[in-house]
Amino acid sequence: MVDFYQPDLGSDPDNPFARDDKGKLVRLSFWLDMSDRNLTLAMTQGVGTPLSADQKRSHLNDIGREHLISDICVQEIIPPDSEA
Repeated sequence: MVDFYQPDLGSDPDNPFARDDKGKLVRLSFWLDMSDRNLTLAMTQGVGTPLSADQKRSHLNDIGREHLISDICVQEIIPPDSEA
């Protein structure tokens, strides 16, 4: 099964990442009603902040917004140490 984010529904029953027993998003319209810009902000600075890059990628694929993966799941490139 895909590694979707599993929110703690006991402390946050209205979490937009909640899924039913078949793995379908309960609040799919929450995500589909967002513009690409708002979705990017939600995933990088809002409700999606605690998700790993893999969980964000899985979520974006699930809601049909694969084209945002490169904007949301940015890989940090660390330059090598320079020895002087």
